[in-house]
Amino acid sequence: MSRSREPESAALNEVWQNLLARWPESQLEPSLSRIASLTTLLGDPQSAYPVIHVTGTNGKTSTARMIEIMLRSYGLRTGLFTSPHLIDPRERICLDGEPVDAERFLHVWNDVAPYVDLVDANSVADGGPQLSFFEVMTALAFATFADAPVDVAIIEVGMGGSWDATNVAHGQVAVITAVSLDHQNYLGNTVEQIAAEKAGIIKPESYVVIAAQDEAVSEVLSERVAEVGAVAFREGTDFGLLDRQIAVGGQMLSLLGIGGRIDEVFVPLFGEHQAHNAAAALCAVEAFMGAGKPPVDDDVIRAGLDQLTSPGRLEIVRRTPTVVLDAAHNPAGAIALAAALEDSFEFATLIGVIGILEDKDALNFLIPLEPILSTIILTEPTSPRAMSSEALAEIANEVFGEDRVLIAKNLPEAIDQAVTLAEVDAVYGGGGVLVTGSIVLVGEAKEMMQKGRKHLL
Repeated sequence: MSRSREPESAALNEVWQNLLARWPESQLEPSLSRIASLTTLLGDPQSAYPVIHVTGTNGKTSTARMIEIMLRSYGLRTGLFTSPHLIDPRERICLDGEPVDAERFLHVWNDVAPYVDLVDANSVADGGPQLSFFEVMTALAFATFADAPVDVAIIEVGMGGSWDATNVAHGQVAVITAVSLDHQNYLGNTVEQIAAEKAGIIKPESYVVIAAQDEAVSEVLSERVAEVGAVAFREGTDFGLLDRQIAVGGQMLSLLGIGGRIDEVFVPLFGEHQAHNAAAALCAVEAFMGAGKPPVDDDVIRAGLDQLTSPGRLEIVRRTPTVVLDAAHNPAGAIALAAALEDSFEFATLIGVIGILEDKDALNFLIPLEPILSTIILTEPTSPRAMSSEALAEIANEVFGEDRVLIAKNLPEAIDQAVTLAEVDAVYGGGGVLVTGSIVLVGEAKEMMQKGRKHLL
C-alpha cells in the first residue's frame, strides 16, 4: 500500500470500528424515531431525489440492480443502496453502478458523524440505544446521493419495510418481490404478518409493482394499496415473463411490460427467478419513467440488462472445476437455487459447501438441495449468529444421510475438500462446487477467491 493511501485506510478502519460497535442490522426495533431524527438534522437528504423502494423476501438485491442499470442506460445518474455487503461495506452505496470511493465516503462521514453523535447522545439520555449499524449506513447512503447529486435512488429495504430505516424515504415507486417466511422473530410467524410489514413501504399516490404472490399475501398488499390510494401493477396481469430460453452465460427473455412486449432481452444471470425479477424491474422502470406515457425504448432496456451483474447470485468464480457462489439463505431461496442449477448447469457431480446462521430454517433450506448435491461439506460463517457445524450436521444427516455429510473446521478447508472432490469427479464428466447458505459465507468465499489463496490454485 502506498503511503498516500495509508491515512485513508486508517480513517476507513476507524469508521468501520465505529459502525461495527453498534447494534447489528440483524436486529429490528419497531421505531423510526432515531433515523428520522438523524435525517431531519441532515436536512432530509432522502427528499432531494426521487426514490424507487424495493422490498420482498428474496430477489430484492438483484431486482434493485436491474432497475438501476436500466435507468443508468437511459443516461440518468443513479444511486443504489443494497444490503448486506459481500466484502467491503462501501459496496452497499453505489454511484452510477460503482461502490462509493473512499475519499467521497470519508467526506460524507465527516459531514454526518457530528449529527450521529448528537442523536446517539439524545437516544441514550432517553434510555434508548445508539443508532444501529444499518441506520447509520442508511443515512450515509441518503447523504451520499444528495451530495452527488443523483437523478434517482434505488433503495433496497434491509428487513421488512414499515420499521426499516430506509422507510423514512417516500418511494415514488415501490417494488415488492416474492414474499415468504424469513426473519420470523422480527417480522411475524405467518406470510400475512410479514406481508403487512413489507407493505409499509407503499406510500400514498405512489406506483406499486407487485411480483407473483401467494393469495394470502396478495390480499394484504391489496388492502394497503387501497388504503393509501396507490396504483398497483401486478405480475401475471399487468406485466410478466412471456418466454424464456437458456442462453450461453444467461438467458434470453421476452417480457411484457405495462407499455407492451419486449423481445430478445438478454439477462446474464441464471435461473427462472431472475427472469421474473427482470419483469418486475422493467415494470418499475416503466412506472418511474411515467406510466401511461409512450413505452420505454426497447434498445435502451436491452443495452442496460445486457451489462447486468449481481455478485453472489449464482456467480461463477472459478472454472475447472467450476465454483459457484449463491447467497440463498432461506427455504424459498433454496428452491429457486435448485431449480436454476438444474436448468442452467450440467454438473455430473456437485459438491456443496454450506454454512447457515442459527436463526434460519436449516431443515427446509437443505431439503430442496438434496437431489442436486452429491456430498455436502459443512462449515461456519464468521458470524456470532452462525449455527455450529455439528448442530447443522445433525439436521443434514436426516436429509442427506451420514455418508454424504462432511464437516470442515473452516471455510478454506471446506472449499479445498470440495474442489478436490469435484476435480476427481470432473475426470468423469464435470464436477462443480456450490457455496451457499449464508450471505456472510458467500462473501468470505468470494474474497478468498479474489485473493487467489494458494490452496485453491
